[in-house]
Formats: sequence, C-alpha cells, structure tokens
Amino acid sequence: MKAVKQSDKLLNNAKRIHMIGIGGSGMCPLAEVLSAKGYTVSGSDTVETAKTEYLRGLGITVFIGQKPENVEGADLVAYSAAIPETNPERKAAAKKGIPTMERSVLLGALTRQYENCIGVAGTHGKTTVSSIITQILLLNKREPTAVIGGTLPIAGSSAVIGDSDILVCESCEFVNSFLEFSPDISVLLNIDNDHLDFFGNMENLAKSFREFVSLSKVSYVNGDSQTVIDTVSGLDTKIITFGKQKNNDFYADNIKMGKYGYCFDVYKNGEKIGSLSMHIPGEHNIYNGLVSFAVCYDLGVSPEGIAEAVSKFTGAGRRFESYGTFSGIQVIDDYAHHPTEIEATIKAAKSLTDGKVTVVFQPFTYSRVALLKDGMIKALSHADKVFLTPIVASREENIYGVSSSDIANALPDAQVVEDYELLTEKMINSAQSGDILITMGAGDIYKVAERISEKLNENG
Repeated sequence: MKAVKQSDKLLNNAKRIHMIGIGGSGMCPLAEVLSAKGYTVSGSDTVETAKTEYLRGLGITVFIGQKPENVEGADLVAYSAAIPETNPERKAAAKKGIPTMERSVLLGALTRQYENCIGVAGTHGKTTVSSIITQILLLNKREPTAVIGGTLPIAGSSAVIGDSDILVCESCEFVNSFLEFSPDISVLLNIDNDHLDFFGNMENLAKSFREFVSLSKVSYVNGDSQTVIDTVSGLDTKIITFGKQKNNDFYADNIKMGKYGYCFDVYKNGEKIGSLSMHIPGEHNIYNGLVSFAVCYDLGVSPEGIAEAVSKFTGAGRRFESYGTFSGIQVIDDYAHHPTEIEATIKAAKSLTDGKVTVVFQPFTYSRVALLKDGMIKALSHADKVFLTPIVASREENIYGVSSSDIANALPDAQVVEDYELLTEKMINSAQSGDILITMGAGDIYKVAERISEKLNENG
C-alpha cells in the first residue's frame, strides 16, 4: 500500500480542478487524464494553441487570459512550474483559501491512484521509451493510462486513457519533480550533464536519480553505463539491468542495421526470448527498444506482441518526427537540445542517407549554452551545414554573455539567422534530392519544419 500524502487527500476531495498554464506540454495530458477520471477540469493560458483547442474539444473549459475570476468555484488550483506566485489566478486562489498544487505534486498524487505505475527517467530518451511502452501495452489490450511529454501518434495525444491499474509516467528530474511520484516500476536510461544550473554538479544529479529509483519496487537500469550502476548500487530496490553487454539481465545481440532502424535479438539471462526491428533510426534506440521490451515482457506481454507493436512505432511527436519527403528532400523535426541528443539525431539522419544533412539548431537558455557550448559545437560538427537561431531565453537573463554566434563562429559552414521565413528559404536552397533537413531544439523551431514542408510541397 502506498503512503498517503496531503496532496492525495486534496485530490481525492476535489471535484473541480482549475489548471493555470493548461496548454503546456506537461499540463495538457494531465488535464486530459483528470477529466477522464471524472473531475470537472477548467484551465487558462495566455495564448490560443492547438492544445487549448484540443482540450476544449474534450469538454474542458479553457480561458485565454489569466484573471482572478477564472478560479471561481474551484476546489483545487494547479499550476505549472513556469507560473509565478504573482500570477493573478494564484493570488486569487490564495485569497479565497483554495488549495494550490504545483503540477509535479498533482501528478505525484495521481501516480498513487495506480497499482502499477511505471516511471521512466533518464537525461535522454524518456519520451521515446514512455511512448514505446505505452504503445506495446495499448496494442496488446493492457489498457494503460499514460502521461507523456510528446504526442503518441496512434493516440493523437500525449495522454492515453485506460481502464487498468497501469500508469506510464514520463518522469523528469528537473527541479526534482520526479521525487513527487510513487513509481512501482522505474526505468533509468542514462545520466548526463544536464540541468546543472539546478543540481550544481553531477554528484547531486546522480543522488536525485538514486532517490527516484529507491521509490520503486523494481527498476530497469542501463547496465552498460558505469555511472548508472554506481548510482543504484546498494539500494533495496530490485535492480534489473539491460544493455548490449552480455552480463546484463536483458541484452541485445546479433545487432544489424535494417531499413528503418536497428534489428536485434533479445536475450534474458542468456536465453533468446524474442527479436525487435526498430522503425526509428539511431543506435541509441537499441537501448530504448530493449528496455521497453524488458518492462513489457515482465508484465506478461508476449514477445510476438511486443515485436508487432514496436514495428508500428515510428516515433513520438518532436522526436525524430518526419514531416515527409518532398522532391527527394526529407524534413525532420527533433526536440534535441543537449549535445548527446544533438549528435545522436544527426548520426541517425546520416544513417538514412548518402546525401547531405543540414541542421538548424535553436539553442535553449543562456545557462545551458554557457555550460554545454563546446559539446554543442562538437555535436553540430557532424552535420554538413548548420544554421542557428538566437538563443531562446526562457525566463533567463543573459548574465553569461553568450550568443549563438559563439557556436556558429566555431563551425566551418554555419550562420545565425533570426527570421523564420529567411531561414526557411536558406534551408530549402541548401538542399537537393537525397538530402535531409532537420529543425532541432526545445523551443518553437518546429514551425520552420512546418514552413519548409509547406513550401517544398507547393513547389512540387
């Protein structure tokens, strides 16, 4: 039995929940799940988006503009981490004595309503693995509920609503959000140098991942990573390892490059139990496919059912998402904003073509660029041609004195372009049949992929 927290009591006693910043990538799927569970959900955001329109289609009231009167009648007010205490709706809730809860605390309370909560953590790959596990369970009629950081194409949403006791929950380490959750099964994919503006150093980051794993009864961890193994060493949690090395509990062998991604056999404790053909490129997706197989196999899904579901998985939204091929030019958008992710994405694209790979990268936050600039330069050097946009500030001041030009000037064929229309034109003019164009970053750079696709389609 999971320990009951104050947030659980507030959620259980609430009938109407108001969500500030409801259109955000973290809030939107949570709103959908809560609505499906019978709560009356309303929310607000500053601008109309596809997500706010989608939520309205589910019968959820969404206000554009944040005003004190929007919280009238709410039993609980939830807010995303980006919403400050000075927000008029948070201030109104405090004045009226309405309980308030940050998004991760609310999601944590939701995780305790499920007997089998699968929490997927790691610096890279969380959305992909959460999506693959959800797709396997969904297509094998296990009726999961899921809260994912990207759109799952077969669901058309970043939320999945099911009737079982299984919840798949993408678990982000930033500001220790995932420590609010209560996973029964955890996944630890990797530990890399991200969010050090919050954690300060790698030791603190590893401690948080260790604490997250300790919250679960069983954890599937990357046995090929010494950092991961050292991090989970000595815990009471049952540890199951996965990787390419044969000393892992689950390992991939006979790895070959297929048409759409890597193909490999899956072994458990030295015995072959199945095979996978990935339909998403990149060597990193061997690990993502393997751990998804391991978790679902141990939940009782057949190897054949897992393989069939994985063969139909072509990626989550903004994770190597293909917009199509136009006159032989493929357009791809990816959320990559850390050097490890940038390099993996470019290499995955290179594995698909003999043509050129041209990238436009949108750096995210001054602190991340200051910390990871050299890694970004090295990762982007794998592309044939690079464009950059100015750095997305995301509530930061540029106290570091960095700019996108610092990256561009260190690369042989790179330039910074601010205007999206001009950027679209330059990307198209740089490409010919057989080439791949990639838009990359955590901001709104996907709009350039949309525009490139439109223009290439118009040009026939």
